[in-house]
Amino acid sequence: TAEMQQYQGGNFSHTDFFFTGFYGLEDQRWLLFFPFVLMFMLSTFANSVLIFVIKTQRSLHSPMCVLIGAMACVDLGMPTVFIPKMLLGFLFNWDSISLLGCLVQMFFIHFVGSFQTSILLCMALDRYAAICIPLRYNDYMNIPNSIKFIVATVVRNGIFVVIVVILAGNLPYCSSNLIDHCFCEHMALVSLACGSTVLNSVFGLVAVFCIISVDCICIVVSYVKIFYSVFKSGKSSRKAIHTCTTHIIVMCVTYTCTMTAFLSYRIRNSLSPNVRVLISIMYMFLPCCFNPFIYGIRTKEIREQLLKLFQSPKI
Repeated sequence: TAEMQQYQGGNFSHTDFFFTGFYGLEDQRWLLFFPFVLMFMLSTFANSVLIFVIKTQRSLHSPMCVLIGAMACVDLGMPTVFIPKMLLGFLFNWDSISLLGCLVQMFFIHFVGSFQTSILLCMALDRYAAICIPLRYNDYMNIPNSIKFIVATVVRNGIFVVIVVILAGNLPYCSSNLIDHCFCEHMALVSLACGSTVLNSVFGLVAVFCIISVDCICIVVSYVKIFYSVFKSGKSSRKAIHTCTTHIIVMCVTYTCTMTAFLSYRIRNSLSPNVRVLISIMYMFLPCCFNPFIYGIRTKEIREQLLKLFQSPKI
């Protein structure tokens, strides 16, 4: 009765939550542990090997390979933030989480994830400098400029993510404490608030535009200029086109998964809860599994070093 009076007065707010993703599967929910743990092991192994090869081989210390290594670090860190907790939930039904723990998980998911598009943008700028202005490549792609780009990216992404998390933390959660998800996704938590969430929705869209959309626009402009320059010069730039195509494949995978998950929340009434949760997990997880293979197979220098590594008698 006391809680009901607080609820009616707007003074009650949940501090503990429970994930309910895939509970529609009932007794078969634990079976999800096996495909996701295999994907997690695959992602961890592939990205770790890619980072090891790039770090240990001096021939791979070029700016582009370093950026590929940075992407592998992001792909290695992203699943680590939420997959172990999700797997324990599937296997042992350990689905509870505190509000503070939820906000911390939300911060790291969105903060680490925001660097996927930032690194893709840096790759596009690197290819633009190498193909369109090769004589000034070293003037632009040097350590001081790289540090400036990194600092600017960290500050931009950090500010937007921190504000999103703070706004979510200030909401009263009195309607329910059941998160229809397997991890603390922003909209999944905010949808439980009993107060107005207009500011959260608006700033969430602003953050998406200022990080993902701005990076995407800059990437597209860079590649348009690259292909225009290549076809205009009439030179044989097969290697340049091949490298750019690799980055475009990664970019398409990343943005397709992101936009699919983004739209799934806008048309949630047309999708079953299990499908919506699966889409949201895959948008975070799928690029982390595929990126190391795309780069490892399509980047000649990395592919050669990987073949030497696995052909070694020690391995």
